[in-house]
Amino acid sequence: MTAPRRHPAVLTAAAFGYAFLYLPIAMLVLYSFNASPRLAVWGGFSLRWYAALLHDPQLIAAALLSLRVAATAASLAVLLGLMAAFALVRFGAFRGRTLLAGLIGAPLVVPDVVLGLALLLFFVALASAIGWPTQRGVTTITLAHASFGVAYATVAIRARLIRFDAAIEEAARDLGASPWRVFRRVTLPLLLPALAAAWLLAFTLSLDDLVVASFVSGPGASTLPMVIFSRVRLGLSPEVNALASLLMLFVVAAVAASLALFRRRRG
Repeated sequence: MTAPRRHPAVLTAAAFGYAFLYLPIAMLVLYSFNASPRLAVWGGFSLRWYAALLHDPQLIAAALLSLRVAATAASLAVLLGLMAAFALVRFGAFRGRTLLAGLIGAPLVVPDVVLGLALLLFFVALASAIGWPTQRGVTTITLAHASFGVAYATVAIRARLIRFDAAIEEAARDLGASPWRVFRRVTLPLLLPALAAAWLLAFTLSLDDLVVASFVSGPGASTLPMVIFSRVRLGLSPEVNALASLLMLFVVAAVAASLALFRRRRG
């Protein structure tokens, strides 16, 4: 049976669409190897901007801060999202269920500007009421990122729980396993793919966030997107292109590793 032929107009539209998406990324990677400090002038192939990253303490500190915040916020989001998903899926109808679902889903539809302003006002009011946080910084950014990461983590984990075969847990309980042992040895391993997906999603959203972090950050707590944005406003730099290329290389390597692991498990 021969494959259906694609209309030339469809192929042309697809080619233009992919070019619009990926050609700017390819140009960014290409000009990260530009020897000239002027982006519009090709000065030959060079790795000088990658070497310059190693001597830029501001970018290195911002990158380490973003990774630490993203890892902590993603872990908190997955923990809270797991509990929320269990409450929404396993506990049936209870008072406040609709309110809980609405509060969890609110960050999915609320604009980042509104969310950032609301969190800023909340932290200010909290500091006035109980004296904490004393200043905005790493802690407030982490809590802010965890607050909207919970929404995405809950969606991913809840989708897996809905399709979860409860008969496996029942069989484990019939064999004498305690509820905690069933959760630790049966439920949690079967939920690991969803937990990993939720963690990676929350981690990526935290690492990518600029708007919310700009509202809740303080002196000495600038994340990587904030530093990059402040530098781009002053003018484009090949050093930023080199940093963006390294981030894309990290993402491609992570996706390739996850696909290889998935194929290995299926095989």
